[in-house]
Amino acid sequence: MTTEPLPVSTPSAQGVDARGISALVDALEAEAGVEPHSLVVLRHGHVVAQGWWAPFTAASPHLLYSLSKSFTSMATGIAVAEGLLGLDDPVLSHFPELDAEVTDPRSRSLLVRHVAAMASGHVEDAWERAFALDPQDPVRGFLLLPPEQEPGSVFAYNQCCTYALAAIVQRAAATTLTEYLRPRLLDPLGIGEVGWQQHPAGRDLGFTGLHAPTDAVARLGQLLLQGGEWEGRQLVPKEWVREATRTQVATPGDVPDWSQGYGYQFWQSQHGYRGDGAYGQFCLVLPEHDAVVAITSATTAMQEVLDAVWRHLLPALGEGPVAGGGEADAALADRLSGLALVPVAERPEPGGDPSAWVGATFAPAGGTCAAQPSLTGVSVVAGSGGWQVVLDEEGVRLSCSLGTGGWALAEPVAAGRPVPLAVSGGWTSSGSLRFSVLFRETPHRLEVECSPGTGAFEARWVHAPLRTGRLVDLRMPVPS
Repeated sequence: MTTEPLPVSTPSAQGVDARGISALVDALEAEAGVEPHSLVVLRHGHVVAQGWWAPFTAASPHLLYSLSKSFTSMATGIAVAEGLLGLDDPVLSHFPELDAEVTDPRSRSLLVRHVAAMASGHVEDAWERAFALDPQDPVRGFLLLPPEQEPGSVFAYNQCCTYALAAIVQRAAATTLTEYLRPRLLDPLGIGEVGWQQHPAGRDLGFTGLHAPTDAVARLGQLLLQGGEWEGRQLVPKEWVREATRTQVATPGDVPDWSQGYGYQFWQSQHGYRGDGAYGQFCLVLPEHDAVVAITSATTAMQEVLDAVWRHLLPALGEGPVAGGGEADAALADRLSGLALVPVAERPEPGGDPSAWVGATFAPAGGTCAAQPSLTGVSVVAGSGGWQVVLDEEGVRLSCSLGTGGWALAEPVAAGRPVPLAVSGGWTSSGSLRFSVLFRETPHRLEVECSPGTGAFEARWVHAPLRTGRLVDLRMPVPS
């Protein structure tokens, strides 16, 4: 499928002061603990700014974490319109094989609308307990955990709710979420290849695990802004968009943008509403400004990211064309074209005898790498193209050039598919080798240091993956 690009315009032509977007970029780069990966701003249906911090690119999919829930919401709304399920269906009615086991009255009274709104009556996330009860079918584990409160009465951000909702849609449609959405949403929106993590095999997770490019996030936001209509077709019922993006349940709390209320898999914001995911994945929809903002990043300072948008971008959204804005437009375009993450600043060559590093191998300090137990060794190779590092993971070797002074791209193949990486590093003044590995289809960065004196390496995640597993799994999945 050929993807038609979204309409492009200048900020000033769409009533946006480009200096506000530049200030937002400055703020994202200056905020401690925020590693921005991409930014796309739409105004009046036009892309007015877009940029990717190299080595991330426009074509790269990105793990969206809980922003996946917003796509699950779209699948639910379409399935309701097609008569495959109803909001007032008991959840249990879609799993009749569990009827005899699920005896708690609250569990039996749990409705589809309750799980869609994160209002199952549980007072905290139940995923780990549900998974422990039944690792093969967490829906069963979830329904065997009696809610502490009446369904519909209390909000708790509960991954089990979305997992159950996604399972209902997939069972009713007799296909995965990805396959269900492909002809109904993804293809009409012009969204190309995506991948969704599954458990068990054949069931998309729904609450997390979707990998998609930033452009897909922007298109989803624009679809929502247009009430579910796209190029004259009503892809998602307007009524569903309205209900999904308004408050269905209160969300008390102290964090401003997480205490505005929750819809059907969407958060209310201080301005507009949004889908969001762990480590700073955002789809911000601003109906009052006819604007959409898509962001991918690696951060736990998610409120700070939103604060930067409210502080810098919102005042830049005017009512009409910005007179004399051409110079600011050009400066912004130039700035966005040169975005890049700061590489690791270390020496490009080892001190002393470089040959001592050729073929050097390192074992995990303490015998096991606590941050990533599957990582069993690191080795160093010198070739005609420069230094390379090799990560050994339970029989799989991920080899990549050591980007000294920049980011070196690599796509080592594991299980027949590439693992997109970027590496930057060098030698410290104390003589150790230090490098960072970006897993380019995720928000994750692994920092490694090899010490020749001990023959050991240490590794740590800047932001640890939320699903434990192998390094080779930190890439867009393919359907089972």
